[in-house]
Amino acid sequence: MKQLLIPVLFLTFGALNAQEVKTAGNPILDGWYADPAGIIFDNQYWIYPTYSDTYEKQVFIDAFSSKDLVKWEKHTRIVDTAAISWADSAMWAPSIIKKQDRYFLFFAANDIQSNEALGGIGVAVADKSGGPFKDYLGRPLLGEIHNGAQPIDQFVFEDKDGQYYMIYGGWRHCNIVKLKNDFTGFERYKDNSIFKEITPGGYVEGPFMFIRNGKYYFMWSEGAWGGPGYKVAYAIADSPFGPFERIGIVLQQDPKVATGAGHHSMIKVPGKDEWYIVYHRRPLTETHHNHRVICMEKVQFDDNGFIKPVKLTFEGVQMNPLSKF
Repeated sequence: MKQLLIPVLFLTFGALNAQEVKTAGNPILDGWYADPAGIIFDNQYWIYPTYSDTYEKQVFIDAFSSKDLVKWEKHTRIVDTAAISWADSAMWAPSIIKKQDRYFLFFAANDIQSNEALGGIGVAVADKSGGPFKDYLGRPLLGEIHNGAQPIDQFVFEDKDGQYYMIYGGWRHCNIVKLKNDFTGFERYKDNSIFKEITPGGYVEGPFMFIRNGKYYFMWSEGAWGGPGYKVAYAIADSPFGPFERIGIVLQQDPKVATGAGHHSMIKVPGKDEWYIVYHRRPLTETHHNHRVICMEKVQFDDNGFIKPVKLTFEGVQMNPLSKF
């Protein structure tokens, strides 16, 4: 029996190796991470996540890059609190864009609970997507609470006309602000306001927006981030200001795969209608709220433009090297 088992085990191991070459597998990164920002820079896939640990240990941000979605390279501590004079902990939910050959990394820090506390949303800048990043303003870009929205979970969005907006907010409130061209502050809207609330029903945190076929898709996370019921819902509108009426759930736990699936971002393959969702979830073997891992799945749309519910997998996405664009 032992002699028979050896080749069987060998063949099984070989089959697994072959499978690993073709698919990314979930989780796609080693270590505890959450709140991933996925994007494409310089013909590579990039992921910028939150380091998932206690607040006082969240003093840095790592990044990961890949040419094919299967092999990932870690870029350690692209920014930390030593580079941000006003930040001391709780560096959360990066969002990054490239503008005029510089990379602007937006992040939240210090988990402020009132307008008297120092912290909020900051900006760091670098000449390379892998850093190192330095403080851009020497102060928070946004350090106050407006419309009930805690200044966290910022997502920076470029509209079709080239205008940049920041969509953000915790505590079940979401605002959209118009960024100045140099990202040093905000511009007023025509009605003289700065903070416009666009909170849809069910919203908790983790906003994300993208445009497809001229429509604005707004996505967000619902439920308790530390619980099994964390999930992602969405709405569609003709404007980045909505109104956004909740359509349904895109991503949620699968008791056979993982729990706490949420706080995501989307990656579009340039020149193609191919989309991926990057998100965090909690393995079934884990109960600690900070034991979260980064995963990726393919996203499909139906003929009416609605997002099909995403199935959680262990296999992950197939290898997909980027063509130069």
